[in-house]
Formats: sequence, C-alpha cells, structure tokens
Amino acid sequence: MATKTKLPFYKYQGAGNDFILVDNRKLQFSHADADKLAKLCDRRFGIGADGIMFLEPANGYDFRMVYYNADGKPSSMCGNGGRCIVAFAKFLGVIGDSTNFIAVDGPHYASVNPAGDWVSLQMIDVNEIEKDGKDFVLNTGSPHYVKFTEQVADKDVFAEGRAIRNNSTYQKEGINVNFAEPKLNHLFVRTFERGVEDETFACGTGATAVALANAYVNNAQGHNVTPIKVLGGDLKIVFDYDGERFSNIFLEGPANQSFKGEVGF
Repeated sequence: MATKTKLPFYKYQGAGNDFILVDNRKLQFSHADADKLAKLCDRRFGIGADGIMFLEPANGYDFRMVYYNADGKPSSMCGNGGRCIVAFAKFLGVIGDSTNFIAVDGPHYASVNPAGDWVSLQMIDVNEIEKDGKDFVLNTGSPHYVKFTEQVADKDVFAEGRAIRNNSTYQKEGINVNFAEPKLNHLFVRTFERGVEDETFACGTGATAVALANAYVNNAQGHNVTPIKVLGGDLKIVFDYDGERFSNIFLEGPANQSFKGEVGF
C-alpha cells in the first residue's frame, strides 16, 4: 500500500468563514485532485472547511492565492479567504504589514495589523449592478445575488438560497445568494454560497456586494463606511461611490489562526 504524503496545514477563520491554508511556496503539493481536496474540506471525514487555499510564489507579487471551494473545484475570488491568506502570509514571514498579491480575479493590495489578526483587503472596482425583479446582481470578485428583506434571522437561507442558486437563470454557472436586512447602524447578512452549497457563517465578497447594493439603492454617493453583521461576527466595507462606479473598495475584519496539524495527502 502506497504511503501518503504528509500535508502540513493551518486552519484559519475570518468571522466564522473557515479555511484550510497550505504553504506551497516550494510547489511540492499538487492540488489537481478535486475529490482529495473535497475530502479535506469535509466536516465529518476530513479537516472541515468552507474552502482550501495554497500560498504559492508569483513573479512580481508577494505570493499567489490559489483557492478551491469545499467541493474541491476552483473558485472565483473569496474575500474572507483573501484576508485569511494575508494573515497566514504574515505568520509565515512572507510579508510585513502590507502586501500586493495575485488571486484569480487579479492583483490585490492588503494591510494587516501588527498582531496579524485584522486584515483590510482591497477588492476589485465594480462598475455595474443589474436588477433581477426587485433584487440585485453584481460581481465583487464572485457573482452575487442580493435580496433586501425582513426577519433575516428567521429565514430558511438554505432552502431559499438553494432555490435561487439553482433556478434556470443561475444554475449553470451558479451564484451566491445574500439575504440582507437594514438595521439601525448596520446591515445584517446571511449568505448561501455556491461551491459550499450551504449557508456559511460569513462571506466577504457577499458582504461587499450587499454594502454596494445598499449604497446603490440609497444613492449614497461619496465615501461610505458600512458595518456588516454576519452569523460569525462583524465585517466592515469601506468604499467610494460616484453614482456610477464603486472604487477604493476595502473588506475589513478579523482573521485568526485556529489550529495546525498534518494530514495524509
């Protein structure tokens, strides 16, 4: 029987969005086997995570973020994952208090506090918001559907989110579905994520999409700071809006190492 390679890993979470992190700067670990990655992310038979990331070298950047969803398939940008890999890079000594790295949706700048547990990640600019009935569709590095509604705490996010994600419009490519409720001084958001195919405790690109859609609805032009509460904690979205385009978008929040270990790979 062949001996499995030992894979050293670190577990991180950002507002409850949890990830497996692998230092692959020497490119010694292949991540071509989707079933193997999915098993690692499985919460009963593996480590358990919303996704897995490999930190790899990249010419002209501090590192490359290679991200896979919990189903083991390549994913679009993950905002909280991006924040966690920045914290991981600081932990490894790859970066100091700021970084320029490359992800699937292009270059990103980020800064991290001296303790290494709070990350501000610059997201891509957004130039377009589409309507789907009364709801909104936009891409913040990943495609998102935003529905403003009431009593989000009591909503069956799994059933309603899965129905939208799998309807005839979105089934082929998939979409992340956000249910958002404006509160007195924040937005409360719950998200069904494609690839995970379930509700997650937080979604960074989703929180970003909700904040931008909220500014669009309210024509909140100028500099915006939008607090977001999710099941796993608190995030903050900072951005500029000129009535047509969203720019200087930053996703801010906690990024914490939970534990580390080794697993057969």
